[in-house]
Amino acid sequence: MPEVIIVGAGPVGLLMGAELRRFGVEAEILEAREHAGAASRAIGVHAPTLGALEESGLTERLLAEAVTVGRGEARSGSRLLGTVRFDRLSTRFPFVATLPQPQTERVLAAAAPEPRRGTPVTGVRTEESGVQITAGGEELRVPLVVLAGGVRSRDLVYRSTEAHSYRDRYLMADLPVGERADEEAAVVHLDAQGVLESFPLPGQRRRFVAWDPPEAPGRPGGRLGRMARALELRGEAATAAGLASHSEDGSVPGSTAVTAFGVSRYVAPSMRNGRLFVIGDAAHEVSPIGGQGMNLGLLDAATLAPLLARWVRSGNAPDQDLRTWEKARVTSARRAAALAAMNTVLGRPAPGARNAVRAQALRLMLGPVGGRVFAHAYAMGLDAGS
Repeated sequence: MPEVIIVGAGPVGLLMGAELRRFGVEAEILEAREHAGAASRAIGVHAPTLGALEESGLTERLLAEAVTVGRGEARSGSRLLGTVRFDRLSTRFPFVATLPQPQTERVLAAAAPEPRRGTPVTGVRTEESGVQITAGGEELRVPLVVLAGGVRSRDLVYRSTEAHSYRDRYLMADLPVGERADEEAAVVHLDAQGVLESFPLPGQRRRFVAWDPPEAPGRPGGRLGRMARALELRGEAATAAGLASHSEDGSVPGSTAVTAFGVSRYVAPSMRNGRLFVIGDAAHEVSPIGGQGMNLGLLDAATLAPLLARWVRSGNAPDQDLRTWEKARVTSARRAAALAAMNTVLGRPAPGARNAVRAQALRLMLGPVGGRVFAHAYAMGLDAGS
């Protein structure tokens, strides 16, 4: 019988399994899905996460597959409003590493116990000396449980799970772009019709995320046509021309299909109930505009694993350190959620004079001093684990 059961085999659950294995703790990962996910969602790994994973060797393996982003640029039309320089931060990893999420998961999975797939967890009950769970129709009792199953596992532990849903909708695709002058920069186009973000990926591709008008779902042309139009209007005409000639199934060589998504915000007030711990999106969900959600969960796991290992080895709960951990992680989630909310608002359409005012405000904010502050915040320097 394992000493710890981890619910969820996404990046957060896999990292928890890998770290517990490294500390000599027997852990089992249960996953409802039969197969690992193929979709590329989160792509950025920030400096605090890279620092937390360095001792295990995972950072080196991730960087071997990633590209590094040393700066971010804010643009409006043909104008450069300002630059955020990650490469000037006083940190061991002065950049953001980007790679598709399936590659991140493969790196983590190689160091973690093999997940038991097709095993949904449908019930959790905490007791003084253990945790009772219902998994795949089977009753299991284990000393410690870590819920890392994402949003879908939230209902297992929290009474109130209603998230704040933003009215904003976005389109997303990973597209081939070839060589370009900004191939090492993240670029945010702030357009009167909404934001377009793009981030470098391995293989001369970029992740594009475009604000999508609320009336768009019924518009002729579908997601691919809307993405091509957003690219054309927001500074990516060459990429739009290549995309517009292909079919809706994402058959552009080297691309993913164009997907649509909405965003929500949820931060649980607590992440521990006795021997039960909740981490990752199960405990906090933030808008992906800003790219900090996965990193929050990875830092949850990296900072919790040594405390659980100490508990297992000694037989005594390190309660004071666990209280400190929980307070720090909830605080970090609230900070990330606030930053993501600001990014979401900044990326909305701003017709006419509002767009000019926004551009001028950002030009001032991204000056020499403000640019350093923004770089610190966007590189997760506000996280308690940094």
